[in-house]
Order: sequence, then structure tokens, then C-alpha cells
Amino acid sequence: MNFWPRLKKYGTVLAVLVLLGLAASWVADRRFRGGDSIPSGSLPEFEVAGPDGKPIRSSDLKGKVSVVDFWATWCGPCVEEVPHFNVLHERYAGKGLAILGISMDDGGAQKVRAFVRRYGVAYPVAMANDQAVKGFGGIFGLPTTFIIDREGRIVEKIIGYRDLDYFDSRIRKLL
Repeated sequence: MNFWPRLKKYGTVLAVLVLLGLAASWVADRRFRGGDSIPSGSLPEFEVAGPDGKPIRSSDLKGKVSVVDFWATWCGPCVEEVPHFNVLHERYAGKGLAILGISMDDGGAQKVRAFVRRYGVAYPVAMANDQAVKGFGGIFGLPTTFIIDREGRIVEKIIGYRDLDYFDSRIRKLL
């Protein structure tokens, strides 16, 4: 039985799969600008710019229960969470809750401004930068949401979609 033709055929397929995996890894690294470190357990120092160019600093969140959500306009689960965060903002902003959406979009501030208008985003949003992403230990999937207590401790890191009740129950415990 001659196995060389099969080896040549499957070897080529294997080489293509390896190259595709390496390319996907490179694209993910570029898109998410991640680091290898894990968050230190506390709110990192960062400054990001809102789509209007105004700075938003991590110090603006101090003393509040905070939700920091890394998202993108092209991310379906992220878009589904926006109404949840709007409800939570309306419900708890007066009780010490701060929500900050940090967009991972490569399309720029104009695209994010249009999204904010279209979906009626009621809480502050900003554009991601390396300082914020690395400060949170890298972002490797969207949405990635951090819940932070009043003392600035990260109490939960959530990767993927969660419903309103999930976030509401966790926030109420911290307020």
C-alpha cells in the first residue's frame, strides 16, 4: 500500500491549517491588543477618550460600584447587552453605580458615536487603548465585562453575554 500520495495530500492540508491558526492568532492579538498578565485584582489606572475626545479616567470610577464593559459595534452579544446596561444605569446611577463601555472597534470614534446615537446608549463610552486593555490583563473575547466594588477591587470578570438579571443580582449585592 502506497502511503506517500496520502501523506503528501494530508500534509499539505495540515500545513494550511497550521498557517491559518497562526494567522488567526496574529489577527486576534492585533484586534484585542492583549497582554499576558492577569488583572491584579484592583481597578487599573487608565485614561481613555470618549468618542467626543473628552478623557475618561479610572479615577472617575473610584468610590463607586463599577461595570467596565469591553465591547464592539460588530459584536452581536455586545449589542444585546447594551439595553441591559441602559436599564442598570437608569436604575442605579443615583445609588453609586458607574458603567463604562470601552469600544474595541477599529473603525474609530465616528462609528462609535453613530452606534451610541442609534442604540440610545445612556452610559459613558470610550475608545480602547493599550493602557486600558493591558491594565485589565488583555481582552481575548467580547464582550468582556468587569464588575468592581466601591473599594476598587475587581470582584468578577465575565467573558461573553449575560442577561439583565445576572448583572442586576451582582450589582445589588455591592451597592
